[in-house]
Amino acid sequence: MAPDNTPPYRWAAGVAGAVFLLYAATVAPTTAFWDTSEYIATGHMLGIPHPPGNPLFVVLARAWDILLAPLGISTAVRINLLSAAVSAAAHGFWFLVVHHILRFFSSDRRFRLVGACAAVLISATAFTVWNQSNVNEKVYTVSLLTVALLTWLTFRWQENLGKGREDNLLVLMAFIMALSVGNHLMALLVLPSLFLFILAVRARTLLSPRLYASSLVAVLLGLSIHLFLPIRSGLDPVINEAQPTCEGVSDALVSIATYGNAGCEELSSALKREQYAKPPLVPRQAPLLAQYGNWMQYFDWQWARGVAFADNRFPPSRLLFTLLFLALGALGLREHYRKDRASWLYLASLFGILSVGLVYYLNFRLGYSFPDQGIEKEVRERDYFFVVGFSVWGLISGIGLAGLWKSLSRNLGSMKMASPVLLLALLPLVLNFQRASRSDDYSARDWAYNLLMSVEPHALIFTNGDNDTFPLWYLQEVEGIRRDVVVAVTSYLNTDWYVKQLRGLSRPCGPGEDPDADPTRILCQRPYTPVGTGALYTDNPASAQAAGLVPLVLREPISPPTRAVVSTELTDDMIERVVMTGVAPLAEERRFRLGPVTATVAQGRQMQPWMQFALSFIANSIDDRPIYFASAVGAPEDMGLRRYIVRQGVAYRLWPGDPAPLQARGIAQVGDPNRLSGVGVWVDTERTRTLVDEVYVHRSGLPEGWDYWRDPSSLGIPTYYALAYFALYREAGLRGDTATANRMLERMEAWNELGL
Repeated sequence: MAPDNTPPYRWAAGVAGAVFLLYAATVAPTTAFWDTSEYIATGHMLGIPHPPGNPLFVVLARAWDILLAPLGISTAVRINLLSAAVSAAAHGFWFLVVHHILRFFSSDRRFRLVGACAAVLISATAFTVWNQSNVNEKVYTVSLLTVALLTWLTFRWQENLGKGREDNLLVLMAFIMALSVGNHLMALLVLPSLFLFILAVRARTLLSPRLYASSLVAVLLGLSIHLFLPIRSGLDPVINEAQPTCEGVSDALVSIATYGNAGCEELSSALKREQYAKPPLVPRQAPLLAQYGNWMQYFDWQWARGVAFADNRFPPSRLLFTLLFLALGALGLREHYRKDRASWLYLASLFGILSVGLVYYLNFRLGYSFPDQGIEKEVRERDYFFVVGFSVWGLISGIGLAGLWKSLSRNLGSMKMASPVLLLALLPLVLNFQRASRSDDYSARDWAYNLLMSVEPHALIFTNGDNDTFPLWYLQEVEGIRRDVVVAVTSYLNTDWYVKQLRGLSRPCGPGEDPDADPTRILCQRPYTPVGTGALYTDNPASAQAAGLVPLVLREPISPPTRAVVSTELTDDMIERVVMTGVAPLAEERRFRLGPVTATVAQGRQMQPWMQFALSFIANSIDDRPIYFASAVGAPEDMGLRRYIVRQGVAYRLWPGDPAPLQARGIAQVGDPNRLSGVGVWVDTERTRTLVDEVYVHRSGLPEGWDYWRDPSSLGIPTYYALAYFALYREAGLRGDTATANRMLERMEAWNELGL
């Protein structure tokens, strides 16, 4: 090893700063699809995201949100920059790690510094690492920082052997690992590599009783971050998933100490993620070889994602770059093994656990874009689960590149003459930029705005999942737009806690009650306001025009709801009983009278809890507030309500009765009443045309502003817009208005082309 044992912390800080600037330059300007909106909203309001609740992330995000508030940038950008900052900090530690390893290669300080910079450049610009670092879509960038920090502390422990109290670093690492569980369990994957490293360097350390006693205290202290969950949940935040409340601190501590195997039932259930049952290791959800092939597909994306970007599989034009970084990584492993077995054992085993081991343990279905094998696929790409592994391979490739540089220097006689080979480290930066950058992506935020603006005041809207729910939460809880709308995601209606929360969120306010007294908590029904929007729902168009707002004309004056969406007859016990009772397929067709409409559930269909609650909500609310669906298929089809559905913009209203008599008042029939297509049966022509022409926003310049849809697994979004224009095209054609029909057809085709 080179004699200079002083870590180059200033260089590490500079490298971290440079990586942060890259991520900041490509940062998302607002929210994004999938979990981004949920994490931004819960971070901003100290809410509780989906199990296990990620308390460390939420606390970090809120602190960061407050810290950056004086800069005047939006909450979304502030929390997106948290992802950029922690990932950049991780690469500062990665720089120190690679510099440590390269000291076994050469005593030349310049070689070590430049080699470490090259390795960090490759790691930081690997596609998934970069794409997860410029938007706060997941919690894995915090895990990346934790793994990098733990790795650096592992090597510092080795460097400090014989200096006294070096085992204190191991106690610190135990605390960091336990604390990181409050973000995600991924950081615990360092443990096997750490064990092997200690065994190789100084095995007797593992026999120290004092080390284990001290580490136990540190672990319990780190796990205590989970107390945030029951404390905050007990205050009824608007986003309070799984509602992990406890009656007392002692029960909560037992749940935390056993990580869900005893103690408080609600908290334990959240910590164990019972809501999302992990599949067993066998049977496999897909053939094991295909699962590893799927991982190889994701690996193929990392180094040149922008090459042949229209092909999500294995384009030959990208194969050259994949093979190049495979070869550099193999070279790095070989050269590292020759120079230092202990650090090689750590890094190689860490990568193996984060790739081969993780694929086997997670047992995913095949990815969204993986070649069809005739089996069910994941609803989206899961490459983010392997982000730390891809980052580590980038480091290994960088070590291989440094070794190649050194070898060429010997053959050419100088490092300077061999230095052009280092340009290979720039390839991921150049070839991933187009796909990794999110700097012009407003699509998710604008989708949420356009959907919320499609529904009338105090509406109840049934959504389906992440992409038509979380962005709405973001807009309501972060930007304060259309908080009057009650969003009911059908997948959560299979839980009792969510039904109870909707009851509180939609309950009419009593005398002296103000829902804005604490906007982060469930208090009572929130009022309609056009604040933050460019349009006003009103029965007096002149009032909207006077305020400079687009009037969305109502057929009746706005009247606040008189009751919650959940009937008072539906007690807590009844709600819990519905959730717990098994449901058999219907022996015959069932009809349910819901005020002026009739739901028809087909023979053989299971009346899942969500459907029972949805039918109850509709029956209780249809004469009290507007009811909408985010999609024309799914819930309205399952409940046999197709003939009552009227399109208003990109939303689908459940009309309180037969829409046919309203044809003289702007409701046009454009679809087949016997078959509910995405177009819908009926369209509110005037409302929909006003929405698409004057109200909707597309700040990314969509659809012409993009050559392709950035997130292939959310391709349904362009289709929603296309179908709205198609409905107007059909209606104009039926009226013989050729000019309007052609204009709507042109817009429909533009959206369709983007969604291909």
